[in-house]
Amino acid sequence: MSIDPAIVLADMIEAARRAGALTIEHFHRRETLKIGVKGPGDFVSIADEQSETLIRDHLLTRYPDWSLSGEEFPPVEGKDDTYRFLVDPIDGTTNFLWGLDYTITIALRRAGETICGLVYNPVTDEMFTAVKGQGAYLNGKRLEMRDSVDVSQMVVGTGLPTPNLSMHPGAYARLDAIRAPIGAVRVLGSAANCCAYVACGRFTGYFEQTGFVDTAAGILLVEEAGGVVTDWWGRGPELFEKSGLLIVANPGTHRFLLNQLSSVERAD
Repeated sequence: MSIDPAIVLADMIEAARRAGALTIEHFHRRETLKIGVKGPGDFVSIADEQSETLIRDHLLTRYPDWSLSGEEFPPVEGKDDTYRFLVDPIDGTTNFLWGLDYTITIALRRAGETICGLVYNPVTDEMFTAVKGQGAYLNGKRLEMRDSVDVSQMVVGTGLPTPNLSMHPGAYARLDAIRAPIGAVRVLGSAANCCAYVACGRFTGYFEQTGFVDTAAGILLVEEAGGVVTDWWGRGPELFEKSGLLIVANPGTHRFLLNQLSSVERAD
C-alpha cells in the first residue's frame, strides 16, 4: 500500500496536540500524581500512560493494520508489518514531574526507515515536524542549520548519567574531552528535545546514549535540516539505531565531536 507521509503526519500532529492538552492538565497538578518507578532514575506516571493510550487509539483507529511501539505498553503488531509508529508519550518524565519542559514524540517507520516524525513541546507549544526529503519545520517555518561554527561558540547537549544509569563506559571521560574548548554544555532532560534544538540551531550538537523510540523523529529532523547523525565512531543507522550511541550535529560540530569522542575508547 502506498501512502502519502504528509497526510499521515497531519494525523500524528493531531494526536500529539491532543496528548499535549491531556498532559498539560496533569502538568499543572503534577504534585498530586502517583509516580511509579520502572528502574533507577526511570519514572512513570498516569500522564505517560494516558498519553500513550490516547496516541495509540487515535493513530490505530485511522491505520488499524499498522504496528505501534511505545514506551509504556507492549507493542501492537498489526497485519501490515511495513508500517510502524514509534511513540514516546512523555520524553523527559523527570522534567515533567518537576515542572520543566518535556516533549511528545512520534515517528513513522516504513520498512525500517523513518519517513516522517514530530517532536512536540506542550509547555512552549512548539511543534517540530519533518517528512523525509521535504525538510524540517518548527511551527510551519522551515529549518536550515549552519554548516559550522567556531569551536569556542559551540553549544552541545548531552545527558549526565549516574553510574547505575551509564549503559556505556566512559560517559564522563567523553564529557571531559569536549567541555574545555567549547562554549557550553547543556542538559535538557529530553533526548527528543535535544535533537529538535540541534535542528533549529539552539544547540550546535548533541551526544548521548538513549533509546531509539525517543530519537527517531529527532534524527529525521536533524537530517532534514542539514545535519549529520552517526554513532560515536562515525557509523550509520545500522548501528546507532540498535546501540543508541548518537552524535547529532551540524557538520562542523559533528567533526569536532567525532574526533573528541572517538578518541576516548572504541565500542566492541
